[in-house]
Amino acid sequence: MKLLPSSLLAFCSTIFLVSASAQDITVASPNKQLKVTIAVTDGKPMYSVTYNNQTMLENSPLGLKTNEGDFSTGIKFLSKEESTIDKTYEQAKIKKSQVHYVANKLSCTFENAKQHKIKLVFQVSDNDIAFRYELATMGERFACVVEKEATGYKFPATTTTFLSGNMQPMTGFARTAPSYESGYQADAPMGSGNFRTEGFVFPALFHVGNNGWVLLSETGVSSLYCASHLSDYSKETGIYTLDFPSIKQNNGFGSTGAALSLPGVTPWRTITVGDNLKPIVETTIPFDVVEPLYEASRNYKFGKSTWSWIVWQDASMNYKDQVTFIDLAASLKWPYILIDALWDTNIGKDKMKELIKYANAKGVDVMLWYNSNGSVNDAPQGPRNKMATAIERKKEMKWLKEVGVKGLKVDFFGGDKQETMRLYEDVLSDANDYGLMIDFHGATLPRGWERMYPNFIGSEAVLASEMLIFSQGVRDTEAFNATLHPFIRNTVGSMEFGGVLLNKYLVKSNQNRNQRLTTDVFQLATAILFQNAVQMFGLTPNNLSDVPAFEIDFMKKVPTTWDETLYIDGYPGKYSVIARRNGTQWYVAGVNATKEVLKLKLNLSIISGKKVTLYNDDASKVAYTKELTIDKNGVFEVEIQPSGGFVIQ
Repeated sequence: MKLLPSSLLAFCSTIFLVSASAQDITVASPNKQLKVTIAVTDGKPMYSVTYNNQTMLENSPLGLKTNEGDFSTGIKFLSKEESTIDKTYEQAKIKKSQVHYVANKLSCTFENAKQHKIKLVFQVSDNDIAFRYELATMGERFACVVEKEATGYKFPATTTTFLSGNMQPMTGFARTAPSYESGYQADAPMGSGNFRTEGFVFPALFHVGNNGWVLLSETGVSSLYCASHLSDYSKETGIYTLDFPSIKQNNGFGSTGAALSLPGVTPWRTITVGDNLKPIVETTIPFDVVEPLYEASRNYKFGKSTWSWIVWQDASMNYKDQVTFIDLAASLKWPYILIDALWDTNIGKDKMKELIKYANAKGVDVMLWYNSNGSVNDAPQGPRNKMATAIERKKEMKWLKEVGVKGLKVDFFGGDKQETMRLYEDVLSDANDYGLMIDFHGATLPRGWERMYPNFIGSEAVLASEMLIFSQGVRDTEAFNATLHPFIRNTVGSMEFGGVLLNKYLVKSNQNRNQRLTTDVFQLATAILFQNAVQMFGLTPNNLSDVPAFEIDFMKKVPTTWDETLYIDGYPGKYSVIARRNGTQWYVAGVNATKEVLKLKLNLSIISGKKVTLYNDDASKVAYTKELTIDKNGVFEVEIQPSGGFVIQ
């Protein structure tokens, strides 16, 4: 192997280390605890990750294949560049409003057998790794198709997994899958479980034995690339590979790779690492490495929304019931009502104008539901064919702006192909032109979109509250799932869950069927555990009189945007306790998925010596509240009932 010249070796700092081989380079985090080593072995680029000198990822493949050349084998190292990144930014829609991102950056240039160049860029902060590929022009070629990525992740053999299976394409309701609505298996050995054969969705959480935790995801996906997922575990190689969408998505129409203008870049692949779960819960890496793609056309207002459909279902899509839920929003002093599917036929545009005027007179703004298709699935609910093409979409959005609608919930996407990513972006971009916020339902994971698209307010992409209505199995596992989301799905992106259901039975009559198995305080806690800038909560008019007044008062005041988020305690699948701050007001919330009363001693130094309000369940699982003072040492002992919760305000 060719040795690096002595002048280049002398240039290397303690942060960026080069071994005797030009094909073995290490970049470390600012605190030097997190390290990535890049090597070329038999012409194949590889990387490995250590944290506190413990192996988190063993030698794992890098590279990609295009229709113009293979960059996964026959690779030769050419050069490297190194720098540091230090930036601050503000973002109102994520877990933290002010972010300071500091990282060391390493760019390695490689050459393939055709002498075409590719750059591999790593940014390493104290607990996060982000990396991507940057492709140059290839001779006369100013465009290529990325057909496959070789990017992989090889964990130590003792690792256990917290994964959600990728849904089979063109299955589920009206052939709308995949929609990121599968459940999770917790602490499963790699390669075990009853998963389907479509791999696993991002984000993906791994417990690397005594070494710590790793969260995998991606960010910066726009119309310029497809979204990705993890492959099934290969027992032969011990590797999970980054996979592109199945050709079966979108009824078989559209490519599975990415058409790229050159020079061009891939999205960022992210790896969050810690010896405990604190860095996992508090990471901001999905937003640190992306930038806004356009300016907001207006000052978008976030907050809470009523939503008749979640409990009262399709039958509530009529003028009278929507007036009732407008009145509910007004009584709660919530800024929004979401009017869901079928409003176009059951209410109509002329009556909708009247309904919007009525809502505005009550101090309530209106958001409307739309079907995303189109030609890609069979979802029959209307309005249909208004969002899938530019001409119809702009005509519809012009009307929406004229009548005073403030946002849309767009549903039923079912795919991760580049064509679908382009539709997401087109909807968002056009909506911003007309001052409309966008929430996606039946949709993919948001990948940095809160920062990239100023009018994006959240996505479902989770086994959400509607499945509590439809499935006994989901009701049985509600507490289990809730303890996962702060560590996995909701830690990388806003999650429109549509929760806080205070009916004892999840039907309009509030009796006889669909019994809720979690406590009222569990439900209140999820208003804090689950983060989305606009929260469509599941309260119904009867809750104003059939639940304790202190629960309604809490729901009137709880924020939906946060200035800070902290991990307090927990283990995914068992229990979760986190704290969020809005202004000077702290909220600490926890839920218990175990079958026993959970007794915790928590470090709440953030509110030590402060007078607080505690919401909790008694031994009979009846909600109560009381005032108390946190010890000056910040230690607080709490009991959480099975399928129960607590909140400190």
